[in-house]
Amino acid sequence: MSALVDIRNLSKIYHRGDQIIPVLTNISLVIAEGEFLALMGPSGSGKSTLLNMIAGIDRPSSGLLRVGGADIGELTETELAGWRAANIGFIFQFYNLMPVLTAYENVELPLLLTGLSKKERKEHVELVLNMVGLADRMEHYPAQLSGGQQQRVAIARAVVSDPLVIVADEPTGDLDRASAEDVLLLMEHLNEQLGKTIIMVTHDQRAAAKAHSIRHLDKGILNDADEVSAEMPALS
Repeated sequence: MSALVDIRNLSKIYHRGDQIIPVLTNISLVIAEGEFLALMGPSGSGKSTLLNMIAGIDRPSSGLLRVGGADIGELTETELAGWRAANIGFIFQFYNLMPVLTAYENVELPLLLTGLSKKERKEHVELVLNMVGLADRMEHYPAQLSGGQQQRVAIARAVVSDPLVIVADEPTGDLDRASAEDVLLLMEHLNEQLGKTIIMVTHDQRAAAKAHSIRHLDKGILNDADEVSAEMPALS
């Protein structure tokens, strides 16, 4: 498989007055197309910062970051916004659904930035809502859905534009065990059946066990590659 994400000697620092705060230090990482990678580490280790840079939300202070051949550090803000809309699907811990929009309307949002007709948007939205098992809930508002259902709406929204990469930040962190299992099985389906590249930040080893590989961040330093342990407890 070809490299979809190519990161070399990447560092990120923040400035607080005269103080320099290192967040990521000399990160190098290659993620193949079709990979399912879990990023783990304690709070403050830099894993969400790394995820945000891969997604084009943040920029590196130094080093190289290419995603799908695009050099993130070289894009203007306008170019970056367009690139992000076309190439990245986001799944968040707290769903980030618009409460005043129905499930259908929430999923349709990314498509409003495309040149698709209303009929084409409808076909795409209905397809992905059916895929996540919510075809009968498309006119419901977020407050009328369970946490697991809201996350499935968020997953449908993430994939409706057929992105290159799906980035998931603690996607099961706000869910009960049964709902978390449903969401992870859906993510497995996206990866294994549809070939989607998924990069997931998680604290949960049982969630990470669904990934092909796990990398650990500690104090901004990426440790050597880990194999997914067969002894990790499976979700049930």
